[in-house]
Amino acid sequence: MSAPQMLGGPSRCGRVLGPFLDKIIKNAAWLKHSRVVSSCNSALQKLETLSDTAVPDSSSPLIGLSASDADFVLNPIVIAIDSNFAKLVEPALKSVFKLLSIGYVRGEINSNLPNSVLYKIVVSVCKAGSIGEESIELAVLRVLLSAVRCPCVLIRGDCLLYVIRTCYNVYLSGLNGTNQICAKSVLAQIMLIVFARAEEDSMDVYIETVTLSELLEFTDKNLNEGSSVFYCHNLISEVVTASEGVPDLKFSQPITGPELQNGESKGSNGDKDEVGEEEMKEGVELSTRGDISKLREDGIYVFKNLCKLSMKFSSQGNPDDEILLRGKTVSLELLNVIMYNGGSMWLTNERFLNAIKQYLCLSLLKNSALSVMSIFQISCSIFMSLLTKYRSGLKAEIGIFFPMLILRVLENVLQPSFVQKTTVLNLLEKIVGDSQNIIDIFVNYDCDVDSPNIFERIVNGLLKTALGPPPGSTTTLSAIQDITFRHESVKCLAGIIKSMGAWMDGHLKIGHSNLHESSENDTLESYSTPTSEDGSLTDCELHPEMNSESSDAATFEQRRAYKIELQKGVSLFNRKPSKGIEFLMNTKKIGNTPEEVASFLRKNTPGLNETMIGDYLGEREEFALRVMHAYVDSFNFKSMDFGEAIRFFLRGFRLPGEAQKIDRIMEKFAERYCKCNPNSFTSADTAYVLAYSVIMLNTDAHNDMVKDKMTKSGFIRNNRGINDGKDLPEEYLGALYDQIVKNEIKMNADAVPQSKQENSLNKLLGLDGILNLVSWKQTEDKPLGANGLLIRHIQEQFKAKAGKSESVYHSVSDVSILRFMVEVCWGPMLAAFSVTLDQSDDRLATTECLQGFRHAVHVTAVLGMQTQRDAFVTSVAKFTYLHCAADMKQKNVDAVKAILSIAIEDGNHLQEAWEHILTCLSRIEHLQLLGVGAPTDASFLTDSNIETDDRMSTSVDLQYMKNKGTLQNPAVMAVVRGGSYDSTTIRVNSFRLVSPEQINHFIANLNLLDQIGNFELNRFFAHSQRLNSEAIVAFVKALCKVSMSELQSPTDPRIFSLTKLVEIAHYNMNRIRLVWSRMWNVLSDFFVSVGLSENLSVASFVMDSLRQLAMKFLEREELANYNFQNEFLRPFVIVMQKSNSAQIRELIVRCISQMVLSRVSNVKSGWKSVFMVFTAAAADEHKNIVLVAFETMEKIVREYFPHITETEAAIFTDCVRCLIKFTNSRFNSDVSLNAIAFLRFCAFKLAEGGPFCTDKRLDDGSSVSIVKKDESDVQSFADLDDPVSYWGPLLTGLSKLTSDSRLAIRKSSLEVLFNILNDHGHLFSRTFWLGVFSSVVLPIFNGVCEKGDKAVQTEQDSATAESPHPDGSTWDIETFTVASQCLVDLFISFYDVLRPQLSDVVYILTGYLRSSVQGPASIGVAAMSRLTGKLGSRLSEDEWREIFLALKEAATSTLPGFKKLLRTMDDIKVPHNSKSYSNTETGSDHGLTNDDLEDDNLQTVAYVVSRMKSHISIQQLILQAVTDMYKIHVQFLSAANVGIIVQIFSSISSHALQLNSETRMHQKIIQKACSILELSEPPLLDFENEAYQDYLNFLQDFVENNPSVSEEMNLESLLVAVCEKILQIYLNCITENHNAQASDMVLPLGFAKKEELAARSPLLVSALKALSGLGRDSFRKYISNIFHLLVDLIRSEHISDEVQQVLRHIFQSCIVTYEETNEVKETNIKLLNLSYDNFKMDPNEDIKTMSDRFSIIVNVLKGYGEIILEDKLVRKLTYSLPDSRESKKTAFIEAKYLNNLKLGELIRFLLTHELMRQGRKDKEISR
Repeated sequence: MSAPQMLGGPSRCGRVLGPFLDKIIKNAAWLKHSRVVSSCNSALQKLETLSDTAVPDSSSPLIGLSASDADFVLNPIVIAIDSNFAKLVEPALKSVFKLLSIGYVRGEINSNLPNSVLYKIVVSVCKAGSIGEESIELAVLRVLLSAVRCPCVLIRGDCLLYVIRTCYNVYLSGLNGTNQICAKSVLAQIMLIVFARAEEDSMDVYIETVTLSELLEFTDKNLNEGSSVFYCHNLISEVVTASEGVPDLKFSQPITGPELQNGESKGSNGDKDEVGEEEMKEGVELSTRGDISKLREDGIYVFKNLCKLSMKFSSQGNPDDEILLRGKTVSLELLNVIMYNGGSMWLTNERFLNAIKQYLCLSLLKNSALSVMSIFQISCSIFMSLLTKYRSGLKAEIGIFFPMLILRVLENVLQPSFVQKTTVLNLLEKIVGDSQNIIDIFVNYDCDVDSPNIFERIVNGLLKTALGPPPGSTTTLSAIQDITFRHESVKCLAGIIKSMGAWMDGHLKIGHSNLHESSENDTLESYSTPTSEDGSLTDCELHPEMNSESSDAATFEQRRAYKIELQKGVSLFNRKPSKGIEFLMNTKKIGNTPEEVASFLRKNTPGLNETMIGDYLGEREEFALRVMHAYVDSFNFKSMDFGEAIRFFLRGFRLPGEAQKIDRIMEKFAERYCKCNPNSFTSADTAYVLAYSVIMLNTDAHNDMVKDKMTKSGFIRNNRGINDGKDLPEEYLGALYDQIVKNEIKMNADAVPQSKQENSLNKLLGLDGILNLVSWKQTEDKPLGANGLLIRHIQEQFKAKAGKSESVYHSVSDVSILRFMVEVCWGPMLAAFSVTLDQSDDRLATTECLQGFRHAVHVTAVLGMQTQRDAFVTSVAKFTYLHCAADMKQKNVDAVKAILSIAIEDGNHLQEAWEHILTCLSRIEHLQLLGVGAPTDASFLTDSNIETDDRMSTSVDLQYMKNKGTLQNPAVMAVVRGGSYDSTTIRVNSFRLVSPEQINHFIANLNLLDQIGNFELNRFFAHSQRLNSEAIVAFVKALCKVSMSELQSPTDPRIFSLTKLVEIAHYNMNRIRLVWSRMWNVLSDFFVSVGLSENLSVASFVMDSLRQLAMKFLEREELANYNFQNEFLRPFVIVMQKSNSAQIRELIVRCISQMVLSRVSNVKSGWKSVFMVFTAAAADEHKNIVLVAFETMEKIVREYFPHITETEAAIFTDCVRCLIKFTNSRFNSDVSLNAIAFLRFCAFKLAEGGPFCTDKRLDDGSSVSIVKKDESDVQSFADLDDPVSYWGPLLTGLSKLTSDSRLAIRKSSLEVLFNILNDHGHLFSRTFWLGVFSSVVLPIFNGVCEKGDKAVQTEQDSATAESPHPDGSTWDIETFTVASQCLVDLFISFYDVLRPQLSDVVYILTGYLRSSVQGPASIGVAAMSRLTGKLGSRLSEDEWREIFLALKEAATSTLPGFKKLLRTMDDIKVPHNSKSYSNTETGSDHGLTNDDLEDDNLQTVAYVVSRMKSHISIQQLILQAVTDMYKIHVQFLSAANVGIIVQIFSSISSHALQLNSETRMHQKIIQKACSILELSEPPLLDFENEAYQDYLNFLQDFVENNPSVSEEMNLESLLVAVCEKILQIYLNCITENHNAQASDMVLPLGFAKKEELAARSPLLVSALKALSGLGRDSFRKYISNIFHLLVDLIRSEHISDEVQQVLRHIFQSCIVTYEETNEVKETNIKLLNLSYDNFKMDPNEDIKTMSDRFSIIVNVLKGYGEIILEDKLVRKLTYSLPDSRESKKTAFIEAKYLNNLKLGELIRFLLTHELMRQGRKDKEISR
């Protein structure tokens, strides 16, 4: 081994140091450097003897050596470096670098240990930097960086600062550019090392290598001398990598000793670029520190000093100090490196965060006043780092710096600095690139009342920049610069909306699943949440535990609303203070008291104009005056000098210009000052005058317009005697004068605004004076000096805001916050994108605009902001220029691509905006068709036989168009001319000529559209399968609208969208049923609308398209109980029902027929629509349609009947309804009859099991109910799942057919219905039977059961009765007979089941009787007799009662109406002349009289007579029916039912008697009319006699044959009463003729009376025989009631012989026979006495008749031995006379003494007087 390798001995350090010491010795001058040589030799000798110690010495600076040995061997290195001889210094530095790089040096280097050898080495190395050798400078930099990098060495405090300052000096005064770049790089690397260790609080950390390109970004680009950067990079890499793997020492323990001094190191050389002690003290000291590690303490110390270095300004004597400017710049760059690479420590550690606030923010503030672009750029970069990483802890600071640094430049549109604004735009691009940045800015500033609207101002500023300078304004920008700004601002706006979308997607987890991947260059960038510009973690990601609040969007919505309203009030205040205060109070922003308003004005509310505050405080209105007093009273002037007090008072507002307002304010100020300082002046007047003087002095002294300034003596002289006549001390006034003259009283509003934008910023921030510092017009770098107060004011504001609750940093995760952001930015973005896209043809600019549109649509669509979304989509659609193809450019084609991208990427959220997109697609397809020369759809739709040529290539087609003149087609010409975006029709009538240039340009533009091929369009529709359920419905709705607009074009209808609708339906047919149902609801309405189009070609096309879809849909099987097929086929039904075109209707029928017959096995719920179509076809007016439909129905019923009922009964209902509709066919009776036959066939199929496959009879367990419906509806059943429910619609339909107007149909339906019920009724359950009977059978007879009079013309008309049914049809007698017979037979057959329906059957049958026509009544009686005859023994007592009550009701129900009919004859008069009416039934048509009224009267009488005859016949039929029932079923009748029978006989007989009596007054009219009309008179008398005869026979028979029941019901007395009534009727008939006869004159009876008596005689005989047939006891019992009647009959002269014989028999066998008995005698005496006592003269009785009757009673009594005095007889007879008779009065006058008057005399007097009276009347009549 060579000797040099053995130098230094066996120790590790010796082997390193030996060679270098040897080289130092060799390079040394022995005389000059003897000490160096000597010390090196000694060290070498020492090293030869040393070896590595076994036990490490912790205090030793070198590994393996003791502390003393280490100091000894290192001392030569220190001496060599201090020699300042390059040849010695260089190996010494290399030795130190070697030791440090391999980790042999260890220990802490601190200025507190100045005797430490390591400290001496570091100091010496730092001093060696000033030797002046380039190589030495580089070596020093290498050693210093290695020392800092070494993990075993900790350089602290001033020593570390000295190292940094050394590198700093090398950078400032380096010998060449390479050394300066290296120095700058070393400084940056040191910063990375120091703060990386502080971040991790450890020496062993990964150290990143500084990036030189970043260091040279803003400055020192001129220093790059070719390979300088490469050399510098190698130097840094060498040092950093050399120390890797070296074990570290633990220096992270907290500092517990006293603080390090912050002064300069002892080794500092006091250069001019160093930071002095006084400069260090400018900043505010750090907050109270706790325990902190050495590493972090050093980091804070370095950071603070760097900030102070960055705040050094040039002196007044040397304003252009370039060295100082470079030092400031590099300090800021180092701070930028620190902030850029900083981590969470700066937020989590309070001391570090406070260091940023107190030092870095102050530095930025002071440097913001400089006009050096590099400083501005670096400041912006630092601010970017603060915003990106530390915004959560610097909310207030960022709120101030953002407007100062960014917004001021951004909003300067007219005269900005190009570099500054470019910097700002680039910075904004980075800011908006972080999505969380944008969200946090909006939440923490725009939603904070005390903060500026940063986000809003960013957007508006970018909009102003994008729009450029206003027209006519003067600007310093060149055209290129203006365009650059516009494009960059648009890019920023697009970046904002992109970041918003990325943040939204990240929180909604949308991802890339629904994004379209395209190979186009303008493909939308993926929506992802970026971290930061360089990929580093952002503030929120670094510090999830940061002190911020996570709030919901609703809270921020309230805050923003509050802020907007407050700003509105402030703006109003600045225009009209009183209105603003009123508004703020009304909106609850401030209180209603003067104190609260004063507090609002004083607390420097952002935006308040101080001038307006002064104006308001000076108002004289009461409330404003109270506010001013409260405002002044809020100040505390205690112990304040007067000048200081007035300055303090005027700080918050500007005094108004009006003297009276100033006077009021100063007066209150003086009063308040004296109150706070009671011993200052003798009175407030003094203070008031002095205040005015001070204001005047301030104006005089500081107004440049005043030439002659006020002197001190003048001021003193002006204020003499103001203190209650005394002078104030001159010293006091002089001092006040000096204070005002030297220091102007300035209000906060005194800063002069540079522009309207800056002024608004000042007002918003309340920083007018502060921002005045940053005028951007300084040409010199001057310290802020006099503005120090303003800087302190900023710091005070920082502290004030930090203490507010609003300063808390908020973060949100609710995407709803984006809605409020969009509301702020969507308008500016829309304007910026639209204007740029319209005005610029630059591909990059238009691409950015389209990207912005796409992102804006994405955000607004996902958020559901319809207005904003539609605005953006509409704008893009308009910029496609598809509506004006001749003007298209490449950017318009790009807009088309953007539209397609929007549709594919955000299709799930477009909703109504789909219409614009689909309209564009329609226009694209139209242009493409024109381009290939294909015929238009209009020609296809108008002429289906057009044959088109095969499509050729586009270029050939275009050439063909040019050569053949195809462009002269009106449709093509219209496209070339263009139109508005909203126009949907081609304006073929426009006659504006098209130039060849336009045609050529149009053809060229068609070539542009080749970029969008058919594949893209078709893929667009195919991708509809990917849309979600809501989106596909909206898509279909929009496509329907577009298609409708295409088809409705009167000149150029198109079917593009219609064909796409069919495709869409096909593509999406496999969607879930719920979604498909919603889709089809839209499509169905569309198909219906188009199917009803007047253009038959369009309607046919859409119906055929619908058929194709239906065929595909029917291929899918449908489960039971679903309704999708029915919904799908519903358009066929509606169009079939509403279309006016027979062609379309026939097409639908044939389409349905084809579909059903080909897909019959798959048809389920679709049967309903099929039958509805055929039902509509059955009612069609065209025979061919009816026949085609019925042919299909026949095939369905015959061959596919099981398919009809395999799903639900409702379908079978529709089938039945369809068949019934065919029965109404007017074209072919065979169709109607066959339809009925098919109904029977359906019943047969149901009966034999059919689709149910069951032979089991349905028992009562089935619950089926049938309800009545309208005529147009088929009956529905509650339980549709029960197989028996299939019978309901069938039977109901047949039931309705029974009322058909056609006789054949009516009879056939009745026959089929009742045959079905009789044949298959055994299959019905009891419940179902009852339902069928009540809802099917009974409604047939609804017309029969209706009450009311039925009009007939004559008695002959009764043979054919009209019985109206609901549909207006009529039944003939045959139909009545058949229907009633079938009803009774059906009821009898199923009586056990239908027994509860007996009341309904009886009601129907009695309904025949209630009619006014004899024919139906006869049928009803016959049916009732048949019913009771068959069921008599099976009927219960209640059922019989029900039958008889129904008959009773039938007998009495027509009486009121009949009586009303009779009253119509009261005013009728008939002609006296009798004329022959040949046609009595139509007399009104063939009358022989000229008087129409008389003719009408005759017809009325004829009608009444006819009704009377029918009425009598019906009543007689009822009597006959009741009599027959009684005779046949008497043994089954209870006493109660017999009583009802009695009531029936009684009511009818009474009615007959009453009818006969009431008709007598019209008898002459009736007779005369019947004579004229040759009609028979109504048999009234026969009706009466027959009614009483039947009544009498019934009672007589029942009394004789049922004595027990008769006795129970006392029918014998009823029999006697009936007989008595008959006798009385007969006697009344006789006595009617006596009213007009005298007592001595008996006139003979007329012919009519004799005939009547003769007719009544048989009834009288029957009554007398009934009386004579009574037993002895019974006769004796009732003889007293009838005796007088018998006597009257005996006395009658007109009775027949038969009557006399019966009377004789009665008297002989009854009265005479029993006369001798005491009982008879006593009875007769009692009877006679009773007659005597009750004797009265009847009103219609004459004197003779009365006297004869009275004489008979008296004579018989006397015959029995009764004695009656004469006077009593006279009185009795007298009192029996009516009071009204004059004969009674005359008798009393003539018989003066009543007691002497005889009975005979009295009668004679009465007779004589009556005869005389009658004679006088006769004479009067003869006259």
